[in-house]
Amino acid sequence: MRQFNFKSRIRPALWTATAAFLLATAACTDNDNNNKEEEVIKTFKLNVKLEYPDGYAPQRDVNVRLRRSNADDVNEAKTDSAGVAVFTVIAGIYEATAAETRSVNGYLSILNGVKSSIEVTDAYKNGDTISVSVPLTASKTSQLVIKELYIGGCENTNSDNSVTNFYQDKYVILYNNSNAPVSLSNLTLAITVPLLSASKNEADKIDGKLFYESEGWVPAGYGLWTIQNSPSLDPYKQIVIAINCAVDNTKTYSQSINFANPEYYACHDLEVWNDVKNYTVSELIPSEHYLKAYLIGQGSSWPIGQLSPAFFVFIPEGITPEAIAAETSYSNYYNNNTQSAAQHRKKIPTEWVLDAIEVFKSGEQNSNKRLTPAVDAGSVKLTNAKGYTLYRNVDKAATEAIAENAGKLVYSYSLGTADIENGSTDPSGIDAEASLKNGAKIIYKDTNNSTNDFHQRAKASLRD
Repeated sequence: MRQFNFKSRIRPALWTATAAFLLATAACTDNDNNNKEEEVIKTFKLNVKLEYPDGYAPQRDVNVRLRRSNADDVNEAKTDSAGVAVFTVIAGIYEATAAETRSVNGYLSILNGVKSSIEVTDAYKNGDTISVSVPLTASKTSQLVIKELYIGGCENTNSDNSVTNFYQDKYVILYNNSNAPVSLSNLTLAITVPLLSASKNEADKIDGKLFYESEGWVPAGYGLWTIQNSPSLDPYKQIVIAINCAVDNTKTYSQSINFANPEYYACHDLEVWNDVKNYTVSELIPSEHYLKAYLIGQGSSWPIGQLSPAFFVFIPEGITPEAIAAETSYSNYYNNNTQSAAQHRKKIPTEWVLDAIEVFKSGEQNSNKRLTPAVDAGSVKLTNAKGYTLYRNVDKAATEAIAENAGKLVYSYSLGTADIENGSTDPSGIDAEASLKNGAKIIYKDTNNSTNDFHQRAKASLRD
């Protein structure tokens, strides 16, 4: 919803080749110094077994990804019929993730899992086998997905050549990823507490695992934004929601976004969040397109950050967003700090969440997950203040399978950022925006795993 100098490239055989090289090198003796001890670099076999929930049997050829802590490349291996993937590793601390999609009873079921802090030490003997298990959590996909999240802002060069970064032009695009209309009634935007991935959220962990995962909810902090009325979104169509400054920002910042469009929606409720600097709105956007705010914490604005928020959208069942904000039975306080309004959170049931994206700051060490595997088992990195955006990858096979798309799809996608440090691109090679303008119907990848589903795009799609 990465090992040794990560450039968003998968290097499946790198660890094995590197280990073989190190062993060969270490096995050489110094002929000029026969007393020098031989140095041996140990390698180990790591068996990663996927543990399936009730009702699901293991499947062969499920992709398992293994990342070493503070390293960049990712090693991949396929499972056997028992659900076991085998890796050759050197000493280190690893994280294993897996995602699988199955069609069950008319629903698309997503199986996600992550196992962190897998410790392999030199205390083991060379060639030893270590076995670990990765519990998988099942969830169902929704029709609605986050197509794009633009939060990092842009830079503006002034007449004196000084640079001013502008961050008040955030937006999200939601997309109907199905062939049937979807109701947006009570659709709600939310962010987690802690706000930043750099926060050491140890207060939320028991034995290294987010405690609310087993309780079936994710935390929403500060407040909620909800679409008013009951609009419907047609198949393969999108809705643009300006989170801040829903005006033509390009008049002041040429690299920013123009939101002066009557089809757009805007987060705008000055009775709750009255920071006019963040919540100006174009007269072209009708008032029925304003989202309603419901306060949870405190402050004059909704603090979705430009660095590393964990953002999600949900539709509540059997209760309104207004009632959730007011109802104490949904309340939770980070670190049990009931005296701080900023630590006040609401428990949003996992089954209400339609989509989510966990953002890590580019170059940040030791980022921390805030969303559970059932909501988003991965993460995507963002370099801020460059006009970059987080854009969902295309499901190549599903999109090409639509007969009407023949001759309409545009390939040779060139707006990825795989050429920069911590950059990424869409592996499908399909230029989604160009294809949409060509009349194609795009189906976006949705595995509830941001690592697989998103990439960093060099330019916001609203500027194409």
